[in-house]
Amino acid sequence: MTPENLKNKADVEPAPSSSLSTGQFPELDYANQLPSLDDPKLYVNRELSLLSFQARVLEEAKDPGNPLLERVKFLSIVGSNLDEFFMVRVAGLKRQVEAGNTAVGIDGLTPSDQLKTIRFEVAALLQRAHRYYKNEITPALLDAGVSILQYSELNENQKAKIREYFHQNIFPILTPLGYDPGHPFPHISNLSLNLAVLIKDNLGEERFARVKVPDSLPQLIRVDDPASPLSRRNFQTAKTQTFIWLDELISAHLDFLFPGMEVVESHPFHVTRDAEMEIQEWEAGDLLETTEEGIRQRRFGDVVRLEVNPGIPNRVLEILVDNLEIEPVDIYWVEGRLPLSMLKYICVLDRPDLKYQSFLPAIPQALNPDSQDEDLFSVLKRRDVLVHHPYDSFQPVVNFLTQSVRDPNVQAMKMTLYRVGNNSPIVDALIRAPERGKQVAVLVELKARFDEKSNIEWAKAMERQGVHVVYGLLGLKVHAKVALVVRKEGDRIKRYVHFGTGNYNPVTAHLYTDFGLLTADEELGADVADLFNYLTGYSRKKDYRKLIVAPINLRDRFESMIRREIENHRNGKPGHLIFKTNALVDERIIKLLYEASQAGVQIDLIVRGVCCLKPGIQGVSDNIRVVSIVGRFLEHSRIYYFRNGGDEEIYFGSADLMPRNLDRRVEVLVPIDDKKNARYLRDEVLNAYLCDTVKARIMLPDGTYMRAPVHEAGINSQMCFMERRTF
Repeated sequence: MTPENLKNKADVEPAPSSSLSTGQFPELDYANQLPSLDDPKLYVNRELSLLSFQARVLEEAKDPGNPLLERVKFLSIVGSNLDEFFMVRVAGLKRQVEAGNTAVGIDGLTPSDQLKTIRFEVAALLQRAHRYYKNEITPALLDAGVSILQYSELNENQKAKIREYFHQNIFPILTPLGYDPGHPFPHISNLSLNLAVLIKDNLGEERFARVKVPDSLPQLIRVDDPASPLSRRNFQTAKTQTFIWLDELISAHLDFLFPGMEVVESHPFHVTRDAEMEIQEWEAGDLLETTEEGIRQRRFGDVVRLEVNPGIPNRVLEILVDNLEIEPVDIYWVEGRLPLSMLKYICVLDRPDLKYQSFLPAIPQALNPDSQDEDLFSVLKRRDVLVHHPYDSFQPVVNFLTQSVRDPNVQAMKMTLYRVGNNSPIVDALIRAPERGKQVAVLVELKARFDEKSNIEWAKAMERQGVHVVYGLLGLKVHAKVALVVRKEGDRIKRYVHFGTGNYNPVTAHLYTDFGLLTADEELGADVADLFNYLTGYSRKKDYRKLIVAPINLRDRFESMIRREIENHRNGKPGHLIFKTNALVDERIIKLLYEASQAGVQIDLIVRGVCCLKPGIQGVSDNIRVVSIVGRFLEHSRIYYFRNGGDEEIYFGSADLMPRNLDRRVEVLVPIDDKKNARYLRDEVLNAYLCDTVKARIMLPDGTYMRAPVHEAGINSQMCFMERRTF
């Protein structure tokens, strides 16, 4: 491969056809002849649907109704989402292509087809994002008093101050690595930002070196006061605050790293590697040891994407391509900041005037210690309590566990942990519990992607304090969110349970929409006891009193309830299904929903992200509507409503409608029996989403999305929940 051909070969190729890039296929009118439900034209490709979601996130960045720094945050989210997309989804497709897999999915695309189309869509998406940041966001930041300059734009006084900061705080950390016959090409770690540097020695010979931009240092540095943290409130003292990016500062001072050499030029580049850990569980004698090794290997996975600016010369690009062992199609040309996710460092500026107005989550009246004299256990014996995060505080969930630790009558605590975050009060409570004489068993899911390291650390800390820790199950990922407290009350044992749709993470509980149910229901408590026997022992119980559990009975029950809706409708009882989920991918479920639509059942789908079903196709999905809500909070809750001939059933839980959730994970759906809670979910929550005219996008029959029709009094579902966050 010659340098002069390198850029030409890496240019964006057009998608295999225009229909692939949007999920569109011509002639979707099947009025005269109904198609087979195996027809690929009826399905949206999963990966393209996921990219469509990123486009909807980008729309939020462009929405002037969002505060300025929140719009920057949405841009950074697009970047971080694409990083994960390449690390997992693109990496998986590349492995399939390398293995010679030419099989087509339900959408009719081979892995090779998908990669070609993904490249086209991602390049276009990044171009739109960077162009918007440059043309709209940057001037708006400047108007708001936030100026981010290149080094060449600084005056001499600013350069002197920033140079001093460089020598004191940055220079000692940097490690330039040369590449020549005596120095092997350095390892480029996943998601690292680097500078490719060309230098000349005193003989005029050109050499290549790599300088990694340390991710342990502040990436955005104040020019007037470099050592000052970005969160300090000092914007009132100056009309404009000026910043410079760390890589810009390093690039401007490379001559100090290569004394006696001439720095010819430098260019940033960003690498994304295959980060999917292949845990061969059938060969793993120790799941903990295997997962730890997988985390170490993640840094060294195959490179799946190289991001560079267009100005990088071919001779530098050739060195990167050859040593990273990538193809030209893996190069992405970015006219803007590398990487896009780096914009998250702008969002931490302490400018409340440029962010969403803060709000204080409520504590449900039944659990508010200031409004009742009963303890939590007494309240739950009287009624189930539903909490709606982030509008309701996560503190009652923490209180449920901390009170259980303090209560001398509590005998045992059992819990599943998937993602808990740092400095977790949940883990702190579990660690203290054995000291109080409690029997504590915790299932820690080591295979929670990108949280494995944190989970291993928590698991080891709990083990040291006497907690019985189970490291997941062979062949299954435990995704259910359940906590069980066993309490002695007189001469009997009483069980108290918390079910959640989201993780036991107080931080994300402020950012994601989720539900939790606190209950003392006897049958649910018995079901959860059986569930933990399955998770920690060798129980193979196949039937549960109320819970629906994957992979045991969730798929069969879910499919049978859809068929029941079809049968009820055919017998003259109006059928209606409302599913709120993060993803709808499963082929069998989609086909059943098509059958239900053909039978006349009304179906409303609130799908945040990936949706492989196409609504509104005549004769196939006329009775199906798909809505996606993208707003201030990440929609994360799962709710499933079945009209059931008037005897309504509502479930919530941890499972999305994907093969992995139905067949390869431990998931739990719990029925909402309390009529008040059921009415809230049906009339207040689901209805608000379906009536949203501000943050809703409506999916069209060709798989694309459009904004919901705007009315004079627009309805923003998330704002509605904030305004009436007690019930």
